[in-house]
Amino acid sequence: MTRPEPFRIKMIEPLKRLSREERKENISSRGYNVFKLNSDEVFIDMLTDSGMSAMSDAQWGKMLTTDQAYAGSDSYAALAEAVSNIFGFDTFVTVHQGRAAENLLFSTLVKEGDYVPNNMHFDTTYANVKHKGGTPANLVVDDAYYPGKPGDFKGNMDIDKLKDFIEEKGSEKIPVIMLTITNNTAGGQPVSMENIKAVSEVAAEHEIPFFLDACRFAENAYFIRTREKGYEEKDIRDIVRDMFSYADGFTFSAKKDGLANIGGILGTRDEELHKRCVELGIIIEGFPTYGGMACRDLAAIAQGMYEATELDYLRYRNQQVEYLGDKLIEAGVPITRPVGGHAVFIDVKEFLPHIPQVQFPAQSLTAELYIEGGIRGVELGTSAFGETDEEGNVIPAPLEYMRLAIPRRVYTLNQLDYVAECVAKLYDNRDDIQGLRRTYAPELLGHFMAEFEPIE
Repeated sequence: MTRPEPFRIKMIEPLKRLSREERKENISSRGYNVFKLNSDEVFIDMLTDSGMSAMSDAQWGKMLTTDQAYAGSDSYAALAEAVSNIFGFDTFVTVHQGRAAENLLFSTLVKEGDYVPNNMHFDTTYANVKHKGGTPANLVVDDAYYPGKPGDFKGNMDIDKLKDFIEEKGSEKIPVIMLTITNNTAGGQPVSMENIKAVSEVAAEHEIPFFLDACRFAENAYFIRTREKGYEEKDIRDIVRDMFSYADGFTFSAKKDGLANIGGILGTRDEELHKRCVELGIIIEGFPTYGGMACRDLAAIAQGMYEATELDYLRYRNQQVEYLGDKLIEAGVPITRPVGGHAVFIDVKEFLPHIPQVQFPAQSLTAELYIEGGIRGVELGTSAFGETDEEGNVIPAPLEYMRLAIPRRVYTLNQLDYVAECVAKLYDNRDDIQGLRRTYAPELLGHFMAEFEPIE
């Protein structure tokens, strides 16, 4: 049965489609890196779902009617109430986005030589751990490395791997255990409630703080409701509170399941840790009741958190991602299955098997998709997650993805049809796509500023 969108469109933004020759010139002049494109050069923007949501009339209304104060604004009070009601946390620090929450947490907890296990670190989490002298470790279940293999919770932490890791490294060298929900690096795959509880128990046994990377907490809760026995009839917010009840703290980018264009939160139950993070936050972010943002943004986040945990919204959200995934499967395009909660991940190892990973095939495909249709996806393969050895040789990433992230409440099914048609055309002509040589990349988060050239 068709499920219509649970909203009406009140405002539009005209889009301009450049010619193929203009697109080809744009990408070649930017070192084949779509991060360097201007937004008005992009027709359909699927670079990220972060900060790209269409806000509701209620969110805009809250922004217009809230007060603007350096300290003690009513928008902060509304956010505090939402954090307590939805997450069950009463102590938190506001920040301007998720990576700032990671910066506060790891600056406070991680020292040189420490280890931070996770199911899978995403790019900013990984970089923040490394920047503080720590070593990030991915301990996801093995099924995550098989994109086409079915599985309800392929984002789970492997509990045996976690126990062995703690025994090998020693709990004194592990200041925090992270769990990313949903698991973006693994293709947007969810984490089960059973797994959240199991990780919490291991952490408690070894007296290690357990934190959720909760950017897409609502989407993860929806998957628990639809896939995990015993949660079929539970309210989404009850599931969310259950998830967070097992955690000692969390980092959160409100630019995802806060349905806002900016903002983040660091939550903790540890009063001493909260105090230290507040003190550091004042130095690098701002006073706690605005956290580097205009106060009106806090009001938008508070309202957005309630909207993101509505079942009708989440059904629509999941349906849209599944729609694009099904279109690509029909065309024979290899993708991660089942589709994730926020994006469709194309398995580029299978899409472009003739291009070795050291020639950045996912980056090549991302550039070609822009040339083909003005569509901006993102490479999440060897450029984003690969390493280099002491001689500067590229060590490929375990997974080679191009991600098509779907901004929330932004694009129509007709636009997704267009995306699918462009990807399918590239797949039909995949033998014509060639690899790239990387000519520049910073040491951390290098894929944001990397530059490439074609291999002749």
